[in-house]
Amino acid sequence: MRVRTSLIGLLVACGVGITGVGTAVAQSAGPPAGYQIYPKYTKTSPDGAVTIEQYLNEDTDDWKWQFWARWQNTFTRLDPEHAGYPADFVFTNDLKWIVRVQKIGSGTSTLYLYRLTPQGYAAASKKPLGDLAWAYMKTRPDWRKIRKPPEYHDNAFLANGLEENYRSLGADWPANRYLVISLQGDADIKGRKHMQTSVVHDWRCRYDLQTGKFDVPRVFSGDNAKAVVPE
Repeated sequence: MRVRTSLIGLLVACGVGITGVGTAVAQSAGPPAGYQIYPKYTKTSPDGAVTIEQYLNEDTDDWKWQFWARWQNTFTRLDPEHAGYPADFVFTNDLKWIVRVQKIGSGTSTLYLYRLTPQGYAAASKKPLGDLAWAYMKTRPDWRKIRKPPEYHDNAFLANGLEENYRSLGADWPANRYLVISLQGDADIKGRKHMQTSVVHDWRCRYDLQTGKFDVPRVFSGDNAKAVVPE
């Protein structure tokens, strides 16, 4: 009995789950002291299996938001970085992926992607999905058509239609395989009079959840050409 007790203590100290002794999946402790849940921002998957809770610490000079996901017996923080604003969340129909739509400043927003693991939901990439989409656009011929001003206000959105696999866009793609991302950008034009103009308006690309790669389906080509023409 003494040997078994010592072995259990060693495994627990090392963070190893033991069947019959505790849950096989280690759970996070939860939001630290000072963070309060804001129920009005809670987001639940259509089937009720996943719940995203948003917590805020109002005691700091700049408010800090944390996002936590409940799935089965797991409760995990989605991202180690704090956010300055609450967020919206979109689920794939199979619940294997969650997209976070995040405001990051005045006139700017981006996307974050999370995947389901045995330990709960975790970040799918080191950089925000929105940043990756912009980096991909800059490799495309359309980018060369855009005037390059000194400052941009970049936005990345999830295009409507994920729930029905983008059939409204004329697509016939496998279910739960792709995300369609829309990019929009305003530029500050500095001169006698400060002006802001749209330089990218609804340029779309497709992200493959299986391969982690971007592409531009032919069905987007015509609209994308118009998306980089000054309004």
